[in-house]
Amino acid sequence: MKKLRWAIDGELWELDASTPRTLEGAARAVPGKALPLGLSRGTKLFRPIQIDFMQRFMAAPFLPSYTHHLGVTIQRVLSIPVSENWSALLLGQFNLRKFLSSLKENGDGDGVRKRDLKSIGKLFLDKSLYALGFSSEVLLTPDDTLLLSSDSYYAHNSSPIPRKKAVFHHKFPHHNLTVDAAWPALFVDKETGTYWDVPFSMAIDLASLPLDSGLSYHLCLHHNHGSPKQFQGDPIAQVPASLFPGVSAKCAFSYEKNVDIWRSKAQKLKMVQPYDILLSDPHVSASGTIGAALSANFGESSVRLVEDAEDIKHLLYHNPTLKSTLLGDIFASVSFTAQHGNFQRLVSDLTRFHVRMDFPSGTKFLSGATRLAQDLLNSQQPSPEAVKMICPTTSLSLQQQIAGPFSFRVDSGVVIDFKDKGWHIQADQPVFAIEYALQVLCSAKAVAWYSPKHQEFMVELRFFER
Repeated sequence: MKKLRWAIDGELWELDASTPRTLEGAARAVPGKALPLGLSRGTKLFRPIQIDFMQRFMAAPFLPSYTHHLGVTIQRVLSIPVSENWSALLLGQFNLRKFLSSLKENGDGDGVRKRDLKSIGKLFLDKSLYALGFSSEVLLTPDDTLLLSSDSYYAHNSSPIPRKKAVFHHKFPHHNLTVDAAWPALFVDKETGTYWDVPFSMAIDLASLPLDSGLSYHLCLHHNHGSPKQFQGDPIAQVPASLFPGVSAKCAFSYEKNVDIWRSKAQKLKMVQPYDILLSDPHVSASGTIGAALSANFGESSVRLVEDAEDIKHLLYHNPTLKSTLLGDIFASVSFTAQHGNFQRLVSDLTRFHVRMDFPSGTKFLSGATRLAQDLLNSQQPSPEAVKMICPTTSLSLQQQIAGPFSFRVDSGVVIDFKDKGWHIQADQPVFAIEYALQVLCSAKAVAWYSPKHQEFMVELRFFER
């Protein structure tokens, strides 16, 4: 999930969420309800390339995954050599749960022993057990990359529909340009954890490269077409306004400042390479970000966004005749990180804690703070609604070395239950993971994570992530 992916270039913008629900292994984040900032692709290796790498260099013949609607599946990739600047991969997925269920059919619990090898072999010919994905990546120039992919699911009506995607990426000096089209496109609502399919979605995204401190900006043109449909098997939820058909143009500017409160000056072990170079410096640090965003929306989505905007009063302009809206707001984020250990020794050499608080809507925060101040001045008990409006979106992460390159990590949001008078603090969508650092690659790791909320398990390969 996204919570396990704070990439070094993606802390400010929404990142794609990892999910085993599709062969692509990713879902776009639904833009926030307060002010949709758009889509920004975080640094992530394409899923078939991840599997190919693990097959070649980690002796992993298959990669398992799990979803509650498909059960346990295993994946393998076949590399098709084309040329030095053109690669093609064929990804195959086998539904292990359905295969074992087929073995036990008509056997009264003893189906495996009653079947002969011939009948078992026929089960492997059942196309509903398989899914195939083809992807091709072309290096057009040293700065231009084109990726094409197509997934086919040969299962019955309960299985996902075929998906196609095209991505063009260009590197400018200090900037990245991404043109992304998918039909259908899979989105995930980070608030409810619900998945949505949009028949067609296209985004043109220009973002400045991140700096440790300083000014950055992000421009995005986004188009959705067709009625969004909820992913089968998820609890019924309301469709997010930003997923309805329409066109939106968005821009955001932000200033980020990082401060080292303390950084260890002790020497590291000589002649011993850290398991992960990005996790090799004990330190205590903090960072803060403040910015402003503007969004122009046209079409049905703009009408739906007006309803959300009325509650927090950041609507700048609305024209019902033209179905257009102009939204503006400010946002802020504060984070704190503390790390002990150099991640060089076999045990007890890495403990890392990270907390982040996001304020996605400044107008919502100011409105809540005003209402809260009025309650206090009138000697009234603060209303839960006012307290909820000023509470930031908070996430916590804890990582602890187990032994050698292995570490355990838990990542979770934090929410306050306002329904109870006690206002109890609860964990929100926790994710548990075992990470294996690939020491030879300086900063790379294989991650096996499980999400109880989504009932998903996945094994991934990630580079240059803290």
